[in-house]
Amino acid sequence: MKQDLFKKLPFGGVDSRSLISLMAERGPKAAATLLAKQRQQVRRATTSIADDTAVVLLGGSNGITRALAIQLLFGQRAAVYAVHYDSLKMRIGAHHVRALKQAADEEGLRASFFNRDATRPKTIEEVVATIVADGFRAVHLVNGIAAGATKRYAKHGPTTVADLDAAFDQVLQIADFGKPENYRKLGRVQVDVATEAEIERTNRLMGRSSKIWVDRLAEAGLIAKGESVVAFCDYDFEPDDPVYALGPLAGAKILQRQSMQEVAARFGPRTVRLCYPAMNTTALGAIPGALLMYAMSTQLLLERGEYQGLMQLAEGTMAMWRAPEPDGELRLDRDFKRCLPELRERAARIRPDDLPSAFGLLLAQ
Repeated sequence: MKQDLFKKLPFGGVDSRSLISLMAERGPKAAATLLAKQRQQVRRATTSIADDTAVVLLGGSNGITRALAIQLLFGQRAAVYAVHYDSLKMRIGAHHVRALKQAADEEGLRASFFNRDATRPKTIEEVVATIVADGFRAVHLVNGIAAGATKRYAKHGPTTVADLDAAFDQVLQIADFGKPENYRKLGRVQVDVATEAEIERTNRLMGRSSKIWVDRLAEAGLIAKGESVVAFCDYDFEPDDPVYALGPLAGAKILQRQSMQEVAARFGPRTVRLCYPAMNTTALGAIPGALLMYAMSTQLLLERGEYQGLMQLAEGTMAMWRAPEPDGELRLDRDFKRCLPELRERAARIRPDDLPSAFGLLLAQ
């Protein structure tokens, strides 16, 4: 059956003109409410982060890196320095940061957030100087920057892919799968070709950013050989993925993987590739095919009793501090990877009339 082509709109098509007033009115409460709910899920993981070390997060205001910040602060009681980049008026991330900072301060925890471009030398200098002044002996770095061109390389040309048009929570800015009417349409979306400028920006943000941070941290004496952990949030894309595998996102991830080998050889930290499944984050609204991938994989994982939410994944991520294992990669996507063959079969059969019944367990979450 031929499926209609629809346009993939940011945040499911929220009116940008009303976004500023919406964020101002409802953002603080929404962020505080979500944080309180997620803190109830936090459990201290059996891992050890030395008191005289700190964790630097590139990210921390949304998605998996925000979940990591919550786990590190309220589960592990670790010091966190996070560099995020959010519009103060139009993105929920700024409100998430304020809620996190307030809650951490109330518990006497060290949480510092910098709303800056993490790839600017000035930003790196400011954060490093703050850590040194605060007296930490060493640091761990977790790179979760997710800001790249969700397009294809010119040699592969444009294409279309199957996707789900879903409504977003207007304040939290993530897809809302909890209401039947939010499953608006099943169809196909256009995947365009990336420009050279978009490719370079993706490589700068997602491909080379770990190395420039490690270089400066090592220069400041903050990378402890055999102890410091340098990690990045990865997605182990399928080689035939028509979007992720054939464009700048894959190119940047490959650069990141190469940089892990370089920094390990030069400075001796423990390097870890954090392999995550598809997660319900703001980025799903930008990647063609991602909403359908997440919805279908979550339905399957729920059927199998294997689904993990952001806070469960964050707790599992703490295993990277259980020296000497893991080293090289930490697989938090094994259940997700096992469900992919069935996911592809279902994706080939699903029809517009199947909405939302095909996602009954996700709907009930």
